[in-house]
Amino acid sequence: MRGTVLYAPRDIRVEERTKPTIQAPTDAIIRISAACVCGSDLWPYRGIEPIQGPTPMGHEYAGVVEETGSDVRNIKAGDFVVGSFMASDNTCPICQAGYQSRCVHVEYVGAGGAQAEYLRVPLADGTLVATPGRPDEDLIPSLLAASDVLGTGWFGAVAAEAGSGKTVAVVGDGAVGLLAVLAARQLGAERIIAMSRHEPRQKLASEFGATDIVTERGDEGVAKIKELTGGLGAHSVIEAVGTQESMMQAIRSTRPGGHVGYVGWAHGVELPGQELFYAEVHVLGGPAPVRRFLPELLGLIWNREIDPGRVFDLELPLDQAAEGYRAMDERRAIKSLLRPSGTPSRLTR
Repeated sequence: MRGTVLYAPRDIRVEERTKPTIQAPTDAIIRISAACVCGSDLWPYRGIEPIQGPTPMGHEYAGVVEETGSDVRNIKAGDFVVGSFMASDNTCPICQAGYQSRCVHVEYVGAGGAQAEYLRVPLADGTLVATPGRPDEDLIPSLLAASDVLGTGWFGAVAAEAGSGKTVAVVGDGAVGLLAVLAARQLGAERIIAMSRHEPRQKLASEFGATDIVTERGDEGVAKIKELTGGLGAHSVIEAVGTQESMMQAIRSTRPGGHVGYVGWAHGVELPGQELFYAEVHVLGGPAPVRRFLPELLGLIWNREIDPGRVFDLELPLDQAAEGYRAMDERRAIKSLLRPSGTPSRLTR
């Protein structure tokens, strides 16, 4: 089968790889209908996150079940499924508490490389959710978004306790940040402040529900949030970048007693204990337990109540994956969708 492999910084190749097979009775093999490049994939692509030799890439996926292990009961061959980037049994005490990304048997689905024609999904019963039927073609981008970026943005909003009457600020205008705006709107936030300097992303944020756009960053961004909130700060702040600056901007933009939901993949982030102590804010985050939210999110998408697939503004055949990485690295695209079937490249939105 064809699949993407990262050999070194900015050296992404699509090559022949061994088709995955059932390795455990709880596995499933799916034929990928759509995959994509994640913002977190850019950390190793840029050389910031080291790799140990050639590495299969991709952890977001939607597709059709081809084969299941003997212990799989909840899905069957022919089902169209979406799954989290973290495999979970969905039965352990941690899963039952809603933190499937920290399941006692957790496995990283991306280890198999989802930017490919086929993918082995461990713990299939606890990881995959089937749609009611075969989706219309135009729903597939949104269903794919639920695999990570929508679920992650949603977790950020839930962790920040976005809801009715709240003012929510979102730090980061990548796909996760934009979908955190959508999530905050769905959760009933009264005011949503998107922090973005890029006009196409500002436009999409507004269409997803942002009521205000702030272009400033760092201390200036914090000051602007305070100005917009009567000097208090936002009730809820979602951090969706993963840098020291973005994390401190999120914490400092939050009013005392408020909540920070951080879902940016943290690199080099160190929290100053005394400042955090006196900030008196709640801080919750980490790898999103996407499986917790998948049934609800797939229902919203299936019923066409939300359209998170709009974050995909570049669609390419799998063999052109390298261009998808370049476009995101150079901020020419918000998010690149990859089609293993080799459909022609096009702007989707």
